[in-house]
Amino acid sequence: MRVAAIGLGSMGGGAARAMLAKGLVVTGCDPSENARAAFNAAGGQAVSRACDIPAGTEGVLVLTVNAAQARAAIFGPEGCAPRMGRGGVLVVSATMAPADARALAADAAAMGLLYLDAPVSGGAKAAAAGTMTVMASGAPEAFAAAQPILDAVGGSVWKLGDAPGLGATMKVVHQLLAGVHIAVAAEAMALGIKAGLDPHQVYGVVTGAAGNSWMFENRMAHVLAGDDTPLSAVNIFIKDLGLVDALARDASFPVPLAAQALQLFVAAAANGHGGKDDAFVIRAYQALTGIALPGEPGGGTTR
Repeated sequence: MRVAAIGLGSMGGGAARAMLAKGLVVTGCDPSENARAAFNAAGGQAVSRACDIPAGTEGVLVLTVNAAQARAAIFGPEGCAPRMGRGGVLVVSATMAPADARALAADAAAMGLLYLDAPVSGGAKAAAAGTMTVMASGAPEAFAAAQPILDAVGGSVWKLGDAPGLGATMKVVHQLLAGVHIAVAAEAMALGIKAGLDPHQVYGVVTGAAGNSWMFENRMAHVLAGDDTPLSAVNIFIKDLGLVDALARDASFPVPLAAQALQLFVAAAANGHGGKDDAFVIRAYQALTGIALPGEPGGGTTR
């Protein structure tokens, strides 16, 4: 199957390599020269514009940051849609509002393209291993056409219904948990540091006890390493928890924990950390309390 992967970041690059490993013919697309070079080094071929993917591409996996980027990559002046034949399938995995997913699906149908609303989760490691969780909705024909892509990138594929927008809704609900878990992981670690505990011991105890979460184990490891390279940035969770807030308002449903977590990420961004790894939302607590993090003067050494 001839496919393209639009967005070669920490998730998209891994997913593109997973498709290569499954024998798909993959063209990667990303404006970043470094991202393209990394994909080329892995044995793929990469282009800088979506309109430069090969004519007749049968399926496109879209892993952009948001709905606006996805729309531009598919239907914009340099979009991929004209390079696909009728019946080609768009597997759109960007996190977005359900209404945006429905609008993209309608525009795809008008061009004779199939659309799978298919957000993903699992992080960069799962993306590279082809074991992401896929939360998908769309017509049976779209699932059938996308099956080789789903087989390559998904460890578990949830079929949530025939209507585009259900996948996006599920991802927004999931991001409520993800954002709150990161925020509370940072709060717990910051409290432990402020109260005089060794952060490495805090990490060891929590990850071996009932209070652990996937996000605590994954993200607080970044804090211990002192590495704020953004695998997923603080600004991403400002966007995603904003989607949670919007969905909740539309449903007349209170989300007080998500609202508090959103404000913590906003505070971290306001202190200049919006582009840093989302684990470093902990710097909002650092600004409030003056704690030193591992690797900083007075914060101990990384291990």
